[in-house]
Amino acid sequence: MRKSKILKALSAWSEKHGVAESGRKSEFRSASGLPVEDLYVPQPSSSSEEDFLTKVGFPGEYPYTRGVYPSMYRGRKWTMRQYAGFGTAEETNKRYQYLLARGTNGLSVAFDLPTQMGRDSDHPLAKGEVGRVGVAIDSLEDMERLFDQIPLADVSTSMTINSTAHVLLAYYIAVAKKQGVALSELRGTIQNDVLKEYIARGTYIYPPDGALKIVSDIFEYCKSEVPLWNTISVSGYHIREAGSTAVQELAFTLADGIAYVEAALARGLDVDDFAPRIAFFFNCHNDFLEEIAKFRVARRMWAKIMKERFSAKKDKSCMLRFHTQTAGSSLTAQQPMLNIVRTSVQAVAAVLGGTQSLHTNAYDEALCLPTEESARIALRTQQVIAEESGLADVVDPFGGSYVVEEYCDNLEREATALIEKVDSLGGMVAAIEASFPQGEIEESAYQYQRALENEEKRVVGVNAYEEKGAGSKSIEIHKVDPRLEVSQKESLERLKAKRDEQTVELALKALKTAATEDSNLMPHVVTAAEAYASIGEISDVLREVFGEYGQGS
Repeated sequence: MRKSKILKALSAWSEKHGVAESGRKSEFRSASGLPVEDLYVPQPSSSSEEDFLTKVGFPGEYPYTRGVYPSMYRGRKWTMRQYAGFGTAEETNKRYQYLLARGTNGLSVAFDLPTQMGRDSDHPLAKGEVGRVGVAIDSLEDMERLFDQIPLADVSTSMTINSTAHVLLAYYIAVAKKQGVALSELRGTIQNDVLKEYIARGTYIYPPDGALKIVSDIFEYCKSEVPLWNTISVSGYHIREAGSTAVQELAFTLADGIAYVEAALARGLDVDDFAPRIAFFFNCHNDFLEEIAKFRVARRMWAKIMKERFSAKKDKSCMLRFHTQTAGSSLTAQQPMLNIVRTSVQAVAAVLGGTQSLHTNAYDEALCLPTEESARIALRTQQVIAEESGLADVVDPFGGSYVVEEYCDNLEREATALIEKVDSLGGMVAAIEASFPQGEIEESAYQYQRALENEEKRVVGVNAYEEKGAGSKSIEIHKVDPRLEVSQKESLERLKAKRDEQTVELALKALKTAATEDSNLMPHVVTAAEAYASIGEISDVLREVFGEYGQGS
């Protein structure tokens, strides 16, 4: 094949200026280890009109590389959704009121570990963990306190909850009913992504079969009862936080999505009935150009998967809508104010990549839960980008960038190969049982740590530009009052003393029957929630039926 004029000119330019020999390093690679060329130019395969239309195209049209909506932020800016939760429901409600008063337009709930694991605050395994990494929610009563004076008709709420997603959704639905909100108008997202718990995070309860049944039940229930609710947020965030590369985050997240679609189809659901409500949740790390490309190619890959693999007919079934959170693992305890810069770089990349909503981390999160001041600065970071940078005025500013488009192609090639490997193992559940994604992530995390210790990878304040004594001394540390655990347990005790025990028992019995008979669990979980059954009681019923993962499963 005849070499193109552009590639000939590039070769001549490189030889003339000795570019390869004059670099700071012998080779340059992205955070995923992919080669970074000296200079990017139009490639012969990507310069044709046909290739542009099939791979890049236009915003709001298949394959959605340039964005899921035609006008993107020119029509409406991304949702500024700040993640928060600690202590009791009352304490977290105060933080939500604080954030709403300062311009956040979406709530994002962090739950404590006992809530995530389906344990009540008075359970022995909950000791010392109540309200620590999120808010403690034991019952509908706590959920009522959490959203007190917050009209659910006017806000969109995201809940980072997985193994107990069905229970928290039921509590939220019950609160909405009490507020008089029509369920057809209720907007929000539950993460509901149990597969990544087995891969990277560890807050699983049930074996995969039982967990996937609950996911499919939620798909089916919300289609008719809560049609605007995003029934799952397939999460690459925690995969990346565990040490994966961008390629692995992209591949394993989409492979998880494939598994959920397959589970729902096996249940007898029609792909176009549930696929439009599937959302995604990605990390945004420090490699600015690679992260922009990751978001763009994620849309393209998912669109092709849904259309070609699952024969989806609706446009919305092929759209990858996603939330982004800046990288918690990139934050440093050393010189913590520098984390504002890191978060800003990551937030800009997420916006350039076309995110639908965004959480910006606070500068003190390597040290403690965010204070009011650090949470405000994190929110203001988004507002400065939205109001002052001009980035919201242009749709897909990096579309056609020689660098970013080639990054997209490289990421797609490598991620597709990983998905094919997962397929060859029998799908994501089988791959997890074979420890394939876990092993790949562990190796990447190990290689990153080696590069850090060898100073091949430089992190300002950690192994470059260090300053002795420039740690957290001047930073206000947010502390959770240990007395909150006592008050939470006392509150639960009072609830159990005053509720109608017979109603609770009947609701839990009906739930157990539904689980045994393979009926949809959600109507029964909602009934139990409205009877003020606790999260531990509901979860224990399903433990009896499904078992616990890792305990003879």
